[in-house]
Amino acid sequence: MKVDYSALTRAVSRDELRAYAKRNRTHLGGVGAIAIVVVAAVIGVILIPMAVGEVGPGSLSMLTFAIIVVIGIAGFTWLSTAIALRKSFRMHAFAEANGLHYTGREAGTDYPGAIFGIGNARTITERLYRDHDGYFDLGSYRYTTGSGKNKRTHDWGYLAIKLPRRLPHMLLDAKANNFFGSNLPVSFGRNQRLSLEGDFDDHFTLYCPREYERDALYVFTPDLMALLIDESGEFDLEIVDDWLFVYTSGPLELTNPTLLSRLFRIVDTVGAKTLSRTVRYADERVVGDSLESGTPGEARLAPNVIAHGGRRLKRGVPVVGLIIFAAVALYLVSRFVSSGFFL
Repeated sequence: MKVDYSALTRAVSRDELRAYAKRNRTHLGGVGAIAIVVVAAVIGVILIPMAVGEVGPGSLSMLTFAIIVVIGIAGFTWLSTAIALRKSFRMHAFAEANGLHYTGREAGTDYPGAIFGIGNARTITERLYRDHDGYFDLGSYRYTTGSGKNKRTHDWGYLAIKLPRRLPHMLLDAKANNFFGSNLPVSFGRNQRLSLEGDFDDHFTLYCPREYERDALYVFTPDLMALLIDESGEFDLEIVDDWLFVYTSGPLELTNPTLLSRLFRIVDTVGAKTLSRTVRYADERVVGDSLESGTPGEARLAPNVIAHGGRRLKRGVPVVGLIIFAAVALYLVSRFVSSGFFL
């Protein structure tokens, strides 16, 4: 994929930004709302007290402080808007120059990947995608868990590549980004781990459904494993249904040419190789020998379906959860022993 990164690096003039803002007035909707709040604050803390004669010597310091706060809010609003507008201009120009599409914040997606079906307030904060000549979508995804003081916001970067055929659920958990267990928000049963040849196990832990080990070996050939180590060793990968997902903790900075270059290289190498390995895949547990229409090869590929046992990996217990449980249990036992409960 030949990519022109000039829109992300060249200087942008005020005239270009002004013309872009006029063409895309929706980007200014939030600015108008904030401006209204600022004006209301000015009226509330300055003009109303002056109008009713409540501005005395003791109030001048408070009014001075209020003026400084309002000016600070206005300055911060202006700066944030300018940065967001410039980024939006660059991203739309980059997308247009490379036959892509760019969108800002939108509702969460129905992707079947491990990070997408969790929590609340699911949102794609921004995305860059291609809807022709091989669909792919890369962007930042956010959701929340818990409530009140325990509420947490989780940010992920993702790359989604459409595959030509459905495959068994398989996941590659990169060891480079793990700390006291997997960094992924879900865990899978350890009895679904599959060891591969060479030093691949030093970089990834591969999970595949039981009795689908041969299918995993069909997909993860030595040359694909080498590409995975070289190009995506710090990313987690998941194959589910007819999608290949690549994950990283934290949002993607889409204006960073170095990061984009690496992601596009993953599309061109890992993505392309995975496509070539899966275009002829069929689940032998679904495909029978008694199909009546078409040539044997065409008949074999007719059902683009995965048997029930291979559609999803079975969930497991997170390592961190086990450690916490063991620590709590050990603490309780030590308290009981020290209190003479067992005597």
